[in-house]
Amino acid sequence: MNISLFQILAALLMLAAAFALVVAYRKYLAAGSERRMRSMLEAVGLDSKVVSSPDTDAIVREIRQRCQSCSAEDVCEHWLAGRKGGDNSFCPNAGVFDELRKTRGAPT
Repeated sequence: MNISLFQILAALLMLAAAFALVVAYRKYLAAGSERRMRSMLEAVGLDSKVVSSPDTDAIVREIRQRCQSCSAEDVCEHWLAGRKGGDNSFCPNAGVFDELRKTRGAPT
């Protein structure tokens, strides 16, 4: 059975479209994670400039990675919106945020 050039091109186009959708979805997830991370920093009393500070680069990379793989996104969204009370103990970065707040202090 011969596969026509048209069928090969159609298959390649569908493969490229699928790849583009996966890349776009991952960017969408990363953007949401970044927004939640910055909002959480501010909610716990840290200056969001800590994200761009060179002396916290390694720490922020770890925070970002934990945030991107977090399974509590819905709880986080509700907590940040004020629809869920209590502390942020659900957050895998809560301890890191506490330590940063102790060493970096609150924003001025």
